[in-house]
Amino acid sequence: MSKENTPRKILSMAVDPRGQRDPEQERVARDFEQAHRRAFMQDALALVRYEPVDLLPFELVREKLHLSNKYYLGLQEIPLAQIVGSVGRYEDFTRTFMPRKSNSRSRWEQIDSLADSGGWPPIEVYKVSDTYFVRDGNHRVSVAQQLGAETIEAYVWEYPTRVPLETDDDLDDLILREEYLEFLDSTGLDQLRPDQWIILTQAGGYWELEESIALHRHWKSWDMDTDMPWSEAVADWYDHIYLPLATKIREEGILSFFPGRTEADLVMWVLRHWSKLERDYGGEEVAADEAVEDFAERTRANPFRRAWAWFERSVLGKPVDEE
Repeated sequence: MSKENTPRKILSMAVDPRGQRDPEQERVARDFEQAHRRAFMQDALALVRYEPVDLLPFELVREKLHLSNKYYLGLQEIPLAQIVGSVGRYEDFTRTFMPRKSNSRSRWEQIDSLADSGGWPPIEVYKVSDTYFVRDGNHRVSVAQQLGAETIEAYVWEYPTRVPLETDDDLDDLILREEYLEFLDSTGLDQLRPDQWIILTQAGGYWELEESIALHRHWKSWDMDTDMPWSEAVADWYDHIYLPLATKIREEGILSFFPGRTEADLVMWVLRHWSKLERDYGGEEVAADEAVEDFAERTRANPFRRAWAWFERSVLGKPVDEE
């Protein structure tokens, strides 16, 4: 939406001598009213929809993800859909940067008036994973969104992170990303298996997975009659417990019964179910595939689960994990 040598002069919005409003004034006023109404509707629908409606505050993201050094990436064309937060104006706009406050009208309309007269200067953003946070240019992003643009020019600084941040993450997800980071600090799994991708949606889940690794290490050490090194146990657990369960879960095709949940969530639930089956069978060993098959069979046979999954998908708009 921006161009080089952007004019800085704001177009006049005066009423002409005949008492009629300038057509440009009419247009930008109409644009703001539409955007302001969209913000109201998004806030209202947030009560019944799954999608996050609030922008993420960058300072909280930096704290939770332990971000430190940033690197300048230069001037880039970035997708508006991947801008999810702001450094200081995160309460003034919705997640799609629709303006919530009427007192932003003057600034918003000034920016909008430049759209047909050369555009505006590039915005400034911080990049975290595949998402962006506006450092300068919140109103420019808002106007670009209202005008239907897909990208915007931006000066980009990137903060490297060990855990992903996704476009639909909210404040609760930030807590989970912090737990994920602690899990990686404890296990070193991202160093041992760089392709790992364990995204949970429930707090405390990573601690359960770490306990599963510890239990796996215990039994492997018992079989080997020697203490298995922690890093070796982590890698072995991922290769022979986590990945086979995840693969079998996908083969069973049961993710559609749990909208809004991830493959990793189901792995964690199957681990619990597996332990319960072995207890129910008096300590008799149960194969991993059998645990998944039993979990899948019980899921499909549950009419409440089928009905609730439909409601979550169709009414709440929760997505089915495609990873």
